[in-house]
Amino acid sequence: MHWINWLIVAAYLVYVVWDGLRRSRDTSRIEGYFLANQSLPWWAVGLSVMATQLSAITMIGTTGQGATDGIRFIQFYFGLPIAMVILGVTLVPFLHGSRVFTAYEYLERRFNAPTRSLTSFLFLLSRGMACGTIIAAPAVVFSAIFGWPLTWCVAAIGIPTVLYTMFGGIQAVAWADVKQMVLIVVALVAVVVVLLFKMPVSPDDALRIAGATGRLQAFDFSFNLEETYTVWSGILGGTFLMLSYFGTDQSQVQRYLAARSTDEARSSLLMSAYWKIPLQGLVLLIGVLVFVFYLFTPPPLLFNPAHEANVRAQHGEVYADLESRFGEVFTEREAAARAVAMEDAPMEAFERHEAEVAQIRQQALDLASSTTGEPSRDVNYIIPRFALRELPLGLTGLFIAAIMAAAMSSIAAELNSLSTATVIDFYRRWVRREGSDRHFLIVSKVATGFWGLFACAVATFAATLGSLIEVVNRFGSFFYGSILGAFLLAMIPAARGWGAFVGLLAGMGAVAAVAFGFPGVSFLWHNVIGAVTVVAVGLLVRIGPIISRGFAHLKNRARRQGHIRLP
Repeated sequence: MHWINWLIVAAYLVYVVWDGLRRSRDTSRIEGYFLANQSLPWWAVGLSVMATQLSAITMIGTTGQGATDGIRFIQFYFGLPIAMVILGVTLVPFLHGSRVFTAYEYLERRFNAPTRSLTSFLFLLSRGMACGTIIAAPAVVFSAIFGWPLTWCVAAIGIPTVLYTMFGGIQAVAWADVKQMVLIVVALVAVVVVLLFKMPVSPDDALRIAGATGRLQAFDFSFNLEETYTVWSGILGGTFLMLSYFGTDQSQVQRYLAARSTDEARSSLLMSAYWKIPLQGLVLLIGVLVFVFYLFTPPPLLFNPAHEANVRAQHGEVYADLESRFGEVFTEREAAARAVAMEDAPMEAFERHEAEVAQIRQQALDLASSTTGEPSRDVNYIIPRFALRELPLGLTGLFIAAIMAAAMSSIAAELNSLSTATVIDFYRRWVRREGSDRHFLIVSKVATGFWGLFACAVATFAATLGSLIEVVNRFGSFFYGSILGAFLLAMIPAARGWGAFVGLLAGMGAVAAVAFGFPGVSFLWHNVIGAVTVVAVGLLVRIGPIISRGFAHLKNRARRQGHIRLP
């Protein structure tokens, strides 16, 4: 990569760390460090919420998924507006007015300390793993593309983020998110413009080809539990996931707890409800346009350059033969694609050549997997490889900086919320209930560093798990439904503490049974299963003894009245 592009990336990293450290002067008290003294405007909170969601996984994994699978992933977010409206009416005003640091403090007030601790522990486990996945997304790609050791890549992303998160707290995280969100959107729009100018066909023709291949099919109304992305899984499973994520996940709750008022907290969530789906559509559209671009420009047979180098070194003749066949089929497919764009030929010829391309690429992927001993996961390298080869000077650096910005915004939010839950829900609750702000701030910074190390360790494992946008949501869906169920129980007057605790255990058990016993069931349905199980079991634990005592009372009354013969 050209030195100018590196200069842009370096300048961005220096600026973000400097700005975060500059804001640390407002964090001498624990309220300022964790909640920014509830002084953040709604638009800053809203942009921070969106930046937390739009991680490097979105920039890398979602765009790659758009190139290989089209825009049907957008159905994943159909439940988001519904969830935001529900939360704006229910949890947001309650939690913001409760003057709590974490959402889980409320569960102790409503139920008991064990329920609070178990729920917070589940959050720490799920978010710690998710944070590692967020680091893994850019780290493994940078490692493969630039040839750096994976640990260096993890350090380049993790160390600056840990620094400004440790010292600046929520204030630094939120305002860094605002700047990073602007950078990300500018980079995405610039990539779309470049793609439209570089393609040899008009935008209308490009979309016609993409539509003919099924990549613009956004709606699937089939009710199939084994199909991950459908309208119903998005509306039902997605609503439960978003309710849990935005209503009970500390990384999101902490954002609107830092807003100036309940109304501004509600407005920040509605901002995400309005803009998240269009923004996600833009990300997927980039992937679709990259697919069309590579119909007319020869793509690499393997997008993962590290795997490509290994295959060339060990199976040079075989790979060269695959490349030769790939070039011949590509030429035929390109001619068919141009004919489809000009509406001079039916789709059958193009589909036949596309199937041949897919077959040759799969042979290359299988060869790479057998050579390296690990899955190729080529989908995560499509967009970075495109950026390095096709974007003009300067814009490449801007796009790499945007990927790092997306990663850092999400990592910082996770680390800050993990530190908050660790200190408030465990250290201050069980270890040292009284202490100075200075003491708790030191513990908070140590906790931030610990979770940063934990996430880096997870990153090396998560890199081998597949499409990273799905990996992070699989991690979350394993826990989110059960956590949401505990908060739903809290809204039911009949529910009691041990019912919620037992319900949480039952919910996690039910999700585990489905995840490992019926692996074909889409992970989005895990959220529904977990929430429903927690509520059902929690109420049964409470109502069961009441019903039993009622039956016993009726039986004794019948005996006294002579309707039942005594033994």
